[in-house]
Amino acid sequence: MNTTLTRRRVPAALAAAALAVSFGALAPRASADDGGAPFGPGCASVPKEGAGSFAGMADDPVATAASNNPELSTLVTAVQKAGLVDTLNNAEDITVFAPTNDAFAKIPKADLDKVLADKAELTEILTYHVVDEPVEKADLADGSFKTLQGGTLTTAGSGDSYEVNDTAAVLCGDVATSNATVHLIDTVLMPE
Repeated sequence: MNTTLTRRRVPAALAAAALAVSFGALAPRASADDGGAPFGPGCASVPKEGAGSFAGMADDPVATAASNNPELSTLVTAVQKAGLVDTLNNAEDITVFAPTNDAFAKIPKADLDKVLADKAELTEILTYHVVDEPVEKADLADGSFKTLQGGTLTTAGSGDSYEVNDTAAVLCGDVATSNATVHLIDTVLMPE
């Protein structure tokens, strides 16, 4: 038996295994066990390809990713009016509870127009939807999270059914962007 050859193979195999593990640690998490894959009934409305798809959104920071998703055009308009695009795009490891266009449509037009014209109030409302930490599916079962606005959001639920503040349903959760986790919700949340 050639022991020299065997001795060379073992360190090479260990080095290859260590390299594979280190690259694996850098890969994004997305397994069924940790809830990293998008979930919920509203995920079917996300485009299957292109910049607004799950893969496309994962490549961009959150405000840019939202601008590519047709379900979030009203939110994007509000973020632009509040001057929060750079703030959101430059933040790290945040979570955005993102109201869909249908969520904004629940607000009477005159009231929505008034809020969109008041930058201070709009900023309060929008930053109430942002948490300065990653919040994934497993955290939604019974959670309480401080928002950038200073208030608190609570979450509850199980399986693929979760609510925020007992008023907003998570339509599509755990959507990854390059700097955030996004949960699309069906109601605009109002700070107390």
